Amino acid sequence: MPSQNLPIRRALLSVSDKSGLVELARKLHDFGVELLSTGGTAKALRDAGLPVVDVADVTKFPEMMDGRVKTLHPNVHGGLLALRDNPEHVAALEAHGIGAIDLLVSNLYPFEATLAAGADYDTCIENIDIGGPAMIRAAAKNHGFVTTIVDVEDYAALLANMAEHNGATSADFRKTRAQIAYARTAAYDAAVSTWMAGAIGESTPRRRAVAGSLAQPLRYGENPHQSAAFYTDGSDRPGVATATQLQGKALSYNNINDTDAAFELVAEFAPENGPACAIIKHANPCGVARGDTMLEAYQNAFNCDNVSPFGGIIALNQRLEADTAAEITKIFTEVVIAPEVSDAAREIFAQKKNLRLLVTGGLPDVTAPAQTWRKVSGGWLVQDKDNGTLRPESLKVVTKRAPSEAEMADLLFAWKVAKHVKSNAIVYVKDGATVGIGAGQMSRVDSTRIAAQKARDMAEALGLSEAPTIGSVVASDAFFPFADGLITAAKAGATAIIQPGGSMRDQEVIDAADEAGLAMVFTGMRHFRH
Repeated sequence: MPSQNLPIRRALLSVSDKSGLVELARKLHDFGVELLSTGGTAKALRDAGLPVVDVADVTKFPEMMDGRVKTLHPNVHGGLLALRDNPEHVAALEAHGIGAIDLLVSNLYPFEATLAAGADYDTCIENIDIGGPAMIRAAAKNHGFVTTIVDVEDYAALLANMAEHNGATSADFRKTRAQIAYARTAAYDAAVSTWMAGAIGESTPRRRAVAGSLAQPLRYGENPHQSAAFYTDGSDRPGVATATQLQGKALSYNNINDTDAAFELVAEFAPENGPACAIIKHANPCGVARGDTMLEAYQNAFNCDNVSPFGGIIALNQRLEADTAAEITKIFTEVVIAPEVSDAAREIFAQKKNLRLLVTGGLPDVTAPAQTWRKVSGGWLVQDKDNGTLRPESLKVVTKRAPSEAEMADLLFAWKVAKHVKSNAIVYVKDGATVGIGAGQMSRVDSTRIAAQKARDMAEALGLSEAPTIGSVVASDAFFPFADGLITAAKAGATAIIQPGGSMRDQEVIDAADEAGLAMVFTGMRHFRH
């Protein structure tokens, strides 16, 4: 395969997105490049006063079938695929009057945009490009001789490379653009196949494809010896991937992971029901709370554990104002993410240059269908996102005593938080705020003890006369396999429990709750998070 610089003498331009098209074509013309084009692209160039040859004149066939057939022809693909150092290929070009094509500039029908706009099935089908991917793949395969450009953002790089090499492109440039080209067609096909699986109701298609666009290279992954990058999938779901960063250093791998966890958690609490704040460290909540004001919500969340939030992530479900911003800046915080930020709050954060401030413009819909992907050796685990929610009427009271209205409100709050705590998860809540969280333990009773101990530690730190778990409620993400976890919670002062139920020893646990005077409800739903 040639390793030298090769001049561009003839280019085929066929684009859906015409941004920057005329400027590119004019510069190519200045380099002496002959311009071939199709349909609307040719018209745009001709209207700009540029000389252009219609592909129909090259193929000797008019565009037909509403433009479905225009470039699928040997005079096009032969010009793209011919190996210029192969005498038989060169002879075939000459014998059939096929001109070599040195540059392909093509971007595809806007399938992803059509899908995002909510178009119907037939409209989506009509926006599946056929000729474009075929040409792109052909040109990219022959990158030893042909330069392939599929993104408007690469026009400047193309012209710079040509300027550097007197109208030619370098072998390295052609290789790099070929890789980009194949990634683009792969992403396009992934979007089509994923959409079609959903459209026909195929939940487990034989093959799945996943694609993303580079958002930013990262300095490293979870640890400095791991390379990493952040890719987005084109979704408009509000969150870390779509947020605008107003200030601070570039986000790290761990920042992105933890910020996503924080914002997805705080989105469980609808803004119309009042302010809520979630503080996250290492993807687990340190504290979560509601409040009459955002400042109160933050303070209550912080008071669940005032040690772990150092270097943590703070997520808010409403507009960030100056009073809350001033309180947040009293400790070192890595990231703050909120739907909106006031100018006064921005001025306060501006004094903390390293603090990353993200604004999303809204909250994600936690009930919307979505999927999660996790890489394992040799494959992927794919599942629906855990968007399970509860209503009070769906709960089953299994103890002699039913929860009071205040207990039920706290139980539902605790249940939402437990959904976002790594298993085994135990969450103590009192008056709309977490007061103890046990996360990621191998034993549920250990999570129960750890959460209670952290609450006792905070009581001492805050100068409280008693542990805040006294009079609290407890959520468990999965059933209590034995009564010991429930008994531990009761000894810590809990008065009500919410758990899925379903253990072989449910009755033993219920009897223990009745003996301790606890109210307990079963959800019939589990929230494992590994």
